[in-house]
Amino acid sequence: MAVSNIKALIPVELHTVWDFVLNIENYAAWRSDLSKTVVISDKQFIEYTQDSYPTSFTVTLVEPYRRWEFDMENSNMTGHWTGIFTAKGDETEIDFTEQVEAKKWLLKPFVKSYLKKQQAQFVVDIRKALGGSNL
Repeated sequence: MAVSNIKALIPVELHTVWDFVLNIENYAAWRSDLSKTVVISDKQFIEYTQDSYPTSFTVTLVEPYRRWEFDMENSNMTGHWTGIFTAKGDETEIDFTEQVEAKKWLLKPFVKSYLKKQQAQFVVDIRKALGGSNL
């Protein structure tokens, strides 16, 4: 299983960052890697890449303004994501960890580098959308 973690300081207060990241229906408006998202329920949603490749998500834990966790799965992988949000004055520290198992042995050597790239882009997209793109 590949594990990847990213921590970053977002120059926006905690409630704004939390509400923004958990507004799944709005992902396609700011996430550069997605074409659309479909919310099935308060516990399930599907993200579609720019190439319309779907990944299903099932929310497993919500601690408002502190922690969000979900399981994820598509035809190539299965995994778990944990997001921890911490107020640092008028800024927010995000600490995101993904644990992913490739379903196809050919993909296993590439999973960790792919996760790191995806996590970095997610942070760039958050900063850009919230007005801190130069950080």
